[in-house]
Amino acid sequence: MQNKGVVFALATFCCLLWGSAFPSVKIGYSLFDIQTAGAQILFAGYRFTMAGVLTLIMACIFYRKWIVPGTGELRGMVSLGLVQTAIQYIFFYIGLANITGVKGSIINASSTFLVILFAHIILKNEKITRAKVFGCVLGMAGVILIQLNGGQIDSSFSLTGDGFLFLACIASAMGVVLTRIFTKKSDSMALTAYQLMIGGVALIIVGRIMGGEITQVTTSGILLLVYLAVLSALAFTIWTVLLKYNPVGVVAIYGFMIPVFGVVLSGFFLGEQFLSLRTIIALMCVSVGIWIVNREQSKKPQNISNEIF
Repeated sequence: MQNKGVVFALATFCCLLWGSAFPSVKIGYSLFDIQTAGAQILFAGYRFTMAGVLTLIMACIFYRKWIVPGTGELRGMVSLGLVQTAIQYIFFYIGLANITGVKGSIINASSTFLVILFAHIILKNEKITRAKVFGCVLGMAGVILIQLNGGQIDSSFSLTGDGFLFLACIASAMGVVLTRIFTKKSDSMALTAYQLMIGGVALIIVGRIMGGEITQVTTSGILLLVYLAVLSALAFTIWTVLLKYNPVGVVAIYGFMIPVFGVVLSGFFLGEQFLSLRTIIALMCVSVGIWIVNREQSKKPQNISNEIF
């Protein structure tokens, strides 16, 4: 799991899955006739709860036994479920509903910077370097480029839009660092399964409190929900394993590929234009940024023990 080729392949696959969620969620809103924030959060709750159940089933089959978390593991699972799944997606869904797609994608991509910053503060062996900063700048440039299409970024500020989305980025970044910490004591699949279920149930409760209801149910909608659950189960499990065996910065930098895949797949499935010189240049910026961070890391000895202050 520390081999560069393996990390590249698995991290890229995760980003491809998460990127496919953008058009899938939009299609899901249409199939389930979801129009309110409460219904959106409820939809997310069903998705992540199902993803947690699927991950737990896979873990039980893999280990050939029922996976029950120990007392020492439960705290990490609850913390991660509330931060990375519940809090992040509550702020994300509400924020995204009150902000333009271009601006939202750019703000959301800033979570990669926050991951590296939090890792620098919390973990001993995750210091900010020029290479990491430069790699992030290139990645962010690619994200901005892929989102702009002859328009300008709205400079206005909305607390429930910009503010909430930035809070979602903070929760996402903190979740990544917590994952690195908690995987020291917990099995990656078990941690992923229970944190997704805990976070998913919390989202369902919040969605219900906000008056969310899903009244239109179709076979196509159910199949799409299953796909979203499966992609979440696979992506979060693989990402958690990568974070267990690799420095946070090396894995996090791949996050810039998510909006690139999102744009390309949205264009393919939603009929939007995506194949252009702008897309190619954006992908090159992201790829070079990833290469710079990985190139720097390869020069350092790996030491994943005693990382936490």
